[in-house]
Amino acid sequence: MAKKHVSPIANDLLHRCAQRVGNSIDALVEEFDARWKPEMGGYSRKLVEFCSSKALNEMCSNIGEKISDGSFNRFTFDMMIAWEKPSLEEVEDLYTERVAKEKEDIKVPRKLAQEQDDTSLFYSDLMPLLVDQGPNVGEESFVWLATLVPLVADVANARFTFETLTAPTAYRLHFPSYDKFLKETHSCINHLQKQAKPKGVELADDEFILHVEGTASTQRVVRHIGGTSWPGRLTLTNYTLYFEASGALSYEDAIKLELSKDIEQTVKPAATGPFGAPIFDKAIIYESSDLQEGVVLEFPEMTSSTRRDHWLALVTEIILLHRFLSKFKVESLVQEWEMHARTILGIIRLHAAREMLRISPPPPKNFLIFSLFDELPKGDYVLEELAESFKNVNSGHPCSASSILRSLNVSQLSVPTQFVEDAKEVSERNESVSGRVENLSSLESAIDQVREEAKEVGAAKATAEGLKVEGIGDSALVLMELLKPIRSIVPWLQEVIRWQRPATTFILIAATLLIVYKEWVGKAIAALLVWIVSKMASERLNRRNRAKIVIVTKPNGQSTVESIVSVQRGLQVARDMVQLGNISILKFWSIFESRAPKHADMVMTGMTGIAVVLAIVPFKFIIMGTILYCFIMTSNLGKRMQNERGNRRLKEWWDSIPVVPVQIVDDVPDKEPPLLHE
Repeated sequence: MAKKHVSPIANDLLHRCAQRVGNSIDALVEEFDARWKPEMGGYSRKLVEFCSSKALNEMCSNIGEKISDGSFNRFTFDMMIAWEKPSLEEVEDLYTERVAKEKEDIKVPRKLAQEQDDTSLFYSDLMPLLVDQGPNVGEESFVWLATLVPLVADVANARFTFETLTAPTAYRLHFPSYDKFLKETHSCINHLQKQAKPKGVELADDEFILHVEGTASTQRVVRHIGGTSWPGRLTLTNYTLYFEASGALSYEDAIKLELSKDIEQTVKPAATGPFGAPIFDKAIIYESSDLQEGVVLEFPEMTSSTRRDHWLALVTEIILLHRFLSKFKVESLVQEWEMHARTILGIIRLHAAREMLRISPPPPKNFLIFSLFDELPKGDYVLEELAESFKNVNSGHPCSASSILRSLNVSQLSVPTQFVEDAKEVSERNESVSGRVENLSSLESAIDQVREEAKEVGAAKATAEGLKVEGIGDSALVLMELLKPIRSIVPWLQEVIRWQRPATTFILIAATLLIVYKEWVGKAIAALLVWIVSKMASERLNRRNRAKIVIVTKPNGQSTVESIVSVQRGLQVARDMVQLGNISILKFWSIFESRAPKHADMVMTGMTGIAVVLAIVPFKFIIMGTILYCFIMTSNLGKRMQNERGNRRLKEWWDSIPVVPVQIVDDVPDKEPPLLHE
């Protein structure tokens, strides 16, 4: 029987949900009406959400088989369609909104990452034949489904996942691509379960293999130790990175790099090449306080470095996962494993997306929770909200991330029943009539804020891309040789400033403060000049023992090729410094001209405050306070007082300043002053 208030699409879904749960539709509606209140609003949509959550609870217990036969894929896609069009009024409003949105998209087209310029063969050639203007869904319905089933996407990065998957199809998700994505996800899970365990290692019950390369059926992985190279098999789990060097007949025992340790550890890109020359930028280097030297792993390929970038993102994600658990003191076994499960599913979705988009692999970070928000501005706010939402986690729910992994035979972790029951009680108290956990609203608002900040920073950074042009003089080796006398003083100054020479540091602070307080700056400069004159006189007396020319030697007996490579790297660093200087000047010019009004207002307010302070407080006291502050911040006490969040906010503020556009022309009319063209 058709229900009032709902559209034909939603009405059909309600009947199918009733059949799935083994109940009549009237009984479901009656149960919903008992819990629904008028102030909730959106009766039809809430009814769709309620019935969908009931049906999904039944389906998630055997989700693998239902993905394989396509029933889960079709059913959940129809749920998204019904959620978008729950009533007849919603159908009309959605059509009007979509037409307006398409016009807006034409005016302001979205920009894809450079690596996505070449659209995948699957989307460009096959999708038009498969779609044929069939039903499709938008971002909001996809995010809603992600709140119910974390297999489809994680609620933390569902919007970024949707943008990546639907970029070639005008940001609308069609069933053929959705169906293929889920089937590839299931296929990747089965593939990873079949991977052999690292030799000489016994994996923990909650340790799952996430990626393997270096086998006979995959591309090579090479470990570099000094001047030697060792091919082998590389295996990543949610706790450890294993490398097994290839032996004569089999692999040697695995070397363990424990990513879960609460120690200082980093992984970053590296370049390798013959004789140690950094020529091929296709490697990563893992460094930690437990290792005397870093572990260099190369991922050879002919053209790009997508394999290296993929491994770098995965290893970084696991490191950030354990930092998150340690920082927010997640001690509950249920909460910890739920976070592991969500991270595992994110990595599996990335594998599935790469299989779908082989020609143009998607950026890994859009599928990974921690790597994404570690990079985005104000991403730390999202991680705080994510940690807060874990207080209501229900690992025993059939559609939780950990339950899905158990139903797919991924997890052998045995969670005590009491932990599951306690978590279930907490979750049920926070579960709404729609089947969602209510405390997700603050998380979603934080995500929306991050997306807006990311767009602003991205637009500001895009204005600086045109300034990065090639060109700077050579003679880097000569410059470094001429700077040797000054460079020899730098280590001593660093030791003094860092309090490695406490006595000298105290003497320097006392002398500086005395000179400033007594206003002996002129006398101090005079003493410095006399000392320089004495050094010049000493050099004149000893010049007979000096060489008449400056001799520049190649460091460490480098060959000609290695010297050329070193000079090239030095020129690249110098070029980047020049570009950074240009961008910084143009950002200051942008603030001065108020091209960024928000930033200009902040600068003017700050300068006004500084002017008031300078007008009231004697300048020598300001200098003395500045000197004391600098020395205190380099001490152990100052390091404990440092505010990482404040530094991050300042960097994000600086990155969001757009630069003044620059155009290089052959001639400028005499009447128009430079740097003032509109």
